[in-house]
Amino acid sequence: MNLRSKLLAVAIVPLVVALGLTAFLLRQQQEDLAQRQQALVRSSYSEATRSELRHYVALALSTISPLYNTGRDDDEIQRLAMQQLVNLDYGPDGYFFLYNYAGRSLMHPRQPELVGQDLIDQKDSRGLPVIRTMIDKARAGGGFVEYTWKKPSTHEETPKLAYVTGLERWQWMVGTGIYTDDIDRTVAQLNDHLATNLATTLRWVTITGAALVAVVVFAVLGLSLNELRAADANLMLLARKLVHSQEDERARLSRELHDGTSQTLVSAKLLTESALERLPPGNEEARSLLRRALGRVGDALEDMRGISHRLRPAELDTLGLPAALRVLGEEMCGAGGTRFAFEAADASSVLPDEVRTTLFRVSQEALTNVHKHANATEVRMTLDAPNGGARLTIEDDGLGFDSDAVAAHPRRGIGLRNMRERLADIGGTLELTSRPRRTRVVAEVPRAALLRARSAA
Repeated sequence: MNLRSKLLAVAIVPLVVALGLTAFLLRQQQEDLAQRQQALVRSSYSEATRSELRHYVALALSTISPLYNTGRDDDEIQRLAMQQLVNLDYGPDGYFFLYNYAGRSLMHPRQPELVGQDLIDQKDSRGLPVIRTMIDKARAGGGFVEYTWKKPSTHEETPKLAYVTGLERWQWMVGTGIYTDDIDRTVAQLNDHLATNLATTLRWVTITGAALVAVVVFAVLGLSLNELRAADANLMLLARKLVHSQEDERARLSRELHDGTSQTLVSAKLLTESALERLPPGNEEARSLLRRALGRVGDALEDMRGISHRLRPAELDTLGLPAALRVLGEEMCGAGGTRFAFEAADASSVLPDEVRTTLFRVSQEALTNVHKHANATEVRMTLDAPNGGARLTIEDDGLGFDSDAVAAHPRRGIGLRNMRERLADIGGTLELTSRPRRTRVVAEVPRAALLRARSAA
């Protein structure tokens, strides 16, 4: 093998390995993001569904309570109660069902053929004795049951979540449920969207890699040092594109949560408030239930806004880095009861987007470490611009730690390494000192790095 072939091999093989590793890491990040997204969607959907089911059952009980509270137990009063429950449907697959404690079906609006049957030992496709489990929950004061049941609109076995409660004097189990196959379709759509984005990113990585290989071959064949430097610059650009792709994905998810799910929750809140205002006087029990539902919708809305803010705070793009850092510090320190102080120089508000994003992620990681490990009572954050550069300083009075031991441990200090790597990508440095009652993190980006970032933008 001649010298030129060796140069080609030395130049191309590491590049191909790097591109392959980049593609692998991208896929791993997509799978991790998909799992997190599924967990978030399922958790939000489950909480909202459980709250909705409790509300429906409470509404049903409030509807028949005038009959139940008469103290009568005869067939006529029970028939009237059943008729009221039959009329309380909500959509093609939303209905109430009724069984006695012996397991006999008393009412089923969508499957009347079940009425009168003894279903105490009926099992679903997973072997769960559905009616027996529901009756046990009802006797215990009410609860949720997950099972499979034939969906009326499709006549197929479908996963379902139900909430049941009991009427002890009549020995009744009353309940309703929601089929949960919609969440699987939503998660599948989100996964498809992520897969499409990943394929697009990998395609650009492939195109960029092919272009880089061509540049390297041309440089080696022409023995041109300038072309080799250009290839190295393109590799750096590729690494930055990967970071930008991750931030763009965070921003997209943040916007989808804010503009989609949050707006749905706001609509639900407004509808609940309207229902509360239109409720006639004297029905305090229904008012109380609506107020509770309104509070839970408000809590879910706040949680969704918090998730959206953590993914990509709007202040970072609209008001600038100082405002975003102030909000981040107040939220994270306020959650743990830690005092927070922040100061910023005027020049810090005009930093390039790449630098702003990096400094924000560094502060996010540092404050997370303080919240989890430091047990601090006070955190001070300073953002200034010495010698035309940018410097972020975070200090706390917590327990401190052995920074050398953490850096040497293979499974610890991952967050610190990520902070250093993020800063190194934009030409910055990270300085860390720690002892009991004083831990100090300084992230600094020199003026030359800021100029490079502005020219690249």
